[in-house]
Amino acid sequence: MDTMSKKWQPSFDPDGLTARQLEVLGFIRDFITQNSFAPTEREIAEAFGLASKTGPRKHLQALEAAGAISIQEGRARSITLNESPRTRRSRTHLSLPVLGQVAAGLPIGADIGLLVPEDAEVLELGKEFFATRPDYLLRVKGDSMRDAGILNGDLVAIARAEDARNGQIVVARIDGEITIKKLRKSRDGISLIPRNPDYEVIEVGSDSEFAVEGIFCGLVRRG
Repeated sequence: MDTMSKKWQPSFDPDGLTARQLEVLGFIRDFITQNSFAPTEREIAEAFGLASKTGPRKHLQALEAAGAISIQEGRARSITLNESPRTRRSRTHLSLPVLGQVAAGLPIGADIGLLVPEDAEVLELGKEFFATRPDYLLRVKGDSMRDAGILNGDLVAIARAEDARNGQIVVARIDGEITIKKLRKSRDGISLIPRNPDYEVIEVGSDSEFAVEGIFCGLVRRG
């Protein structure tokens, strides 16, 4: 897989747009594709469930400042796409920070925070590699998920989540430590299942501090 490492910036794409601004840009692009003309501020407000045009206007101003669009004042449908190669790349690629490591073995202490360290490694990966959009990457330590194709040293892509379906592979926090395992829910409680017979099932006790941190979306393996 072709990957490129770069310094993480506190934004959601290379042009410094927020997630909502990217959603607005995507809506404008799709609207123009379908109708051959741009949406009005009112149509953008309705699409995003906003009561007034103030919210869309702020996002449009930010998009214009970033160079993604141009706005001609005095016209109802005044938006013109002005995409740079970097903006076009953001439509097909994700910038995912590596936030630490996760145990595929015995749980290890880890801190998966919402804030991305300024010096975090970031990989740009094609969106086509993931059925579910991930939010970050974790480096695997251990081989307890070997039979699921998750090997020591792999980077696993994780989507933030507070719950998961029975049978999904999850990153879980148990008593302050982090591990990646298959989630099993039953009448008897919750278990974390390794995919290597050399490891034992982790039974989550009723007095354990347990939380799902995210859902496994795929992995990156460097040759």
